[in-house]
Amino acid sequence: MTLKAGAIRFNTDTSQMEIWDGNQWTGILATSPEQQTGGTRGLWAGGNTPTYFNNIQFVNIQSTGNTADFGDLTRVGNQINAVSSRTRAVWGAQYDNTAVYNTMDFVTIASTGDATNFGDLTVQRSGNQPMQNATRGIFAGGMNHPAQNSVDTIDYITMASEGNAVDFGNYVTVRQQRTSACSPTRGVLVRGGNPANTNAMDFFTISTLGNGADFGDATTVDVAPIGTSSNAVRGVLWTSSYAPNTTDVIDYITIATLGNALDFGDLNHISYNGAACCASSIRSVVGGGFDGGIAEEMEYVQIMTTGNAVDFGNLDQARSEPGACSNGHGGL
Repeated sequence: MTLKAGAIRFNTDTSQMEIWDGNQWTGILATSPEQQTGGTRGLWAGGNTPTYFNNIQFVNIQSTGNTADFGDLTRVGNQINAVSSRTRAVWGAQYDNTAVYNTMDFVTIASTGDATNFGDLTVQRSGNQPMQNATRGIFAGGMNHPAQNSVDTIDYITMASEGNAVDFGNYVTVRQQRTSACSPTRGVLVRGGNPANTNAMDFFTISTLGNGADFGDATTVDVAPIGTSSNAVRGVLWTSSYAPNTTDVIDYITIATLGNALDFGDLNHISYNGAACCASSIRSVVGGGFDGGIAEEMEYVQIMTTGNAVDFGNLDQARSEPGACSNGHGGL
């Protein structure tokens, strides 16, 4: 019998429930963001103003308010994205106006403090897109500098153990500046550009290796959407473009099915891109970006409803192109 990812068993030797991740049985953690951090914690790291930074900011997504200082990454840079489990956040690759890097840093989300080196991605690039479940983190695509060519490499890591990334597969159609949503089994990459802007969405099975397949289309074409975050059921696609092509669209998808995105509502703070977003099981929160100046505004929506975004608070320090993650997203 061939096991499918997500199968569950009780291990009589260890007296523990285990889940098959597509490659191995792994223990199911009896924990939650509420136990660890008093609620889902969102982290924003790096970015530029245009000065490049390495600081990490955090907030409790269940509440509203401004972020507070967490610590620092080992290197300054923007166009840096993160994968995360209940316990760890891992940021991979970045750009500091002189070069791109393949280094990865990690922190323990429940604490505060500076990041530690995790290992290296297989290819130097920036602006990759993360997908993740409770055990595996995937860094997909990105671009190099100064040519800004799209990179088709997809890497993965096991978040509980440090080390270098391993090849996962490649894009069927190479894109950059995409955004992503995840359930425990599936990752969906949204939109992108170079060689051509697209509203296409692709999906991947996180616990296996291989290339993506077509999911459907977003409602708008945008080369640099703000971001996408999700709970285990629904992905929220934040889109805003700076003038003259101003948009303030929020879409949503149901991750377990295939099909086109549907309208969710509008942003509260119009016309910024280069922001970053993360989620709890209830809320999707976006912060930072560029609106003619570097933005510090944060806003949120309730994921399982539809409607316009509402003000959340401000980043402690304004940022464009930071990387955000949480310990309560849909992949967990």
